[in-house]
Amino acid sequence: MNPSPSSTTSLTVATPAAPRSGGRFARLPLLAGPGFIPLGLFARLPLAMLTVGALTLVTAVTGSYAVGGAAAGAVGIGSALGAPVLGILADRLGQRPVLLFFAVFNTVAVTALILAAYLVPGTQELSAAVPVLAAAFVAGGSCPQVGPLARVRWMAMSSSGSGQQGDLDTALSYESTADELTFVMGPALVGILASLVSSWLPLALAAALTLTLVPAFAVHPTHRAVPRTPALSGTAAAAARQRRKALPASQRAAGVFAVGLPVLAMVCMGTFFGSTQTSLSSFAAGFASSELAGLLYAVMGLSSAAAALSVAYWPGRFSIPARWLACAALMAGLAALLLLPSTAPPMILVLLVLGVPVGPLMVTVFAIGGLVAPEGKLGTVMTALASGLVAGTAVGSSIAGQLAQTVGYSAAFLVPVCAASALFLLGAAAAVVLRRSTGPAASA
Repeated sequence: MNPSPSSTTSLTVATPAAPRSGGRFARLPLLAGPGFIPLGLFARLPLAMLTVGALTLVTAVTGSYAVGGAAAGAVGIGSALGAPVLGILADRLGQRPVLLFFAVFNTVAVTALILAAYLVPGTQELSAAVPVLAAAFVAGGSCPQVGPLARVRWMAMSSSGSGQQGDLDTALSYESTADELTFVMGPALVGILASLVSSWLPLALAAALTLTLVPAFAVHPTHRAVPRTPALSGTAAAAARQRRKALPASQRAAGVFAVGLPVLAMVCMGTFFGSTQTSLSSFAAGFASSELAGLLYAVMGLSSAAAALSVAYWPGRFSIPARWLACAALMAGLAALLLLPSTAPPMILVLLVLGVPVGPLMVTVFAIGGLVAPEGKLGTVMTALASGLVAGTAVGSSIAGQLAQTVGYSAAFLVPVCAASALFLLGAAAAVVLRRSTGPAASA
């Protein structure tokens, strides 16, 4: 697997030798240098805490689930819109200055959200809660995208002279596992702190982590692996436009389509996640309480994280398009089993098995994003993938919530089945695109 041309550069951070023991994952700290893995893991935790933290705080202060849900939605919309902007800036200016700026800006935004929730009067009504919702939107939009930018660094490091075959698979396997773990730990940490201390504490902790860990991640020597792509001069930009116009329309469309496929796949993946979580809330409310849904959902997250690690050991002859098709087909088939259980024990078993293809499919889609990313726009594509995941989660939650309210949880569980089926169809299209060439993407 080769990353996009934009990620190819020499890295002076570390020159790893093959470890005597520990397997492929033992190479990662040697490749990235000391401290990068724990920094990359915990620096992304605030993003995992932000949505649930906003929901918890605003609901507790206002006493309104509608306002709390709207605040959480504003965080999600802000994150979906802000992530690609941050990626574009990181490609143009470099990761270090962009992350340093957004670490401070986001800390201020989250602090403003906490203050607005307590100080703005009459926020029990949505019309009066506009300042709170605006603060939530800005907090989501300015949250540093550590996970996608860490993947960009791994792609650059694995393609450098010190990288070895299989390093990128190993790194992306780890990254997907880190995402799964943080998005299980984040909501759990919010629940523990809010219930034991106060509803403002989770967001305050998220702000503190952002202000301390994100700058440390930003200045870690691995940022040197990723070259900047400065804006073109007027003459160069005009020449680039002329080259694009000279390409056949079919080739230009193929480039756009190649980049759009993994983004659409992440929208479908987010739809799967959001609809599954919402459907589980309705399912759990039928025999216990909706709060049980978080624990049920964590079961799938844990098996998904474990399965993602296994991708590092998959044989090279198992091609990326074949991985996508196989995982999506298995995911669609297993998702249909969600319709069968009526109590928690069998549902736990279904979720445990269902998580197995989810993690590897996430690894595969991010890998394809790296393959088709136009030169100099790897950060943009990686953050766009994360943005698609957030947007899809909101879509899936909304659709499944409507179905659960009007028809029941069985109908809501059809949404993740459809999302997984759509992933299979997109995988078939991706197989065709990758079989041709990734060249058109570079010209898009």
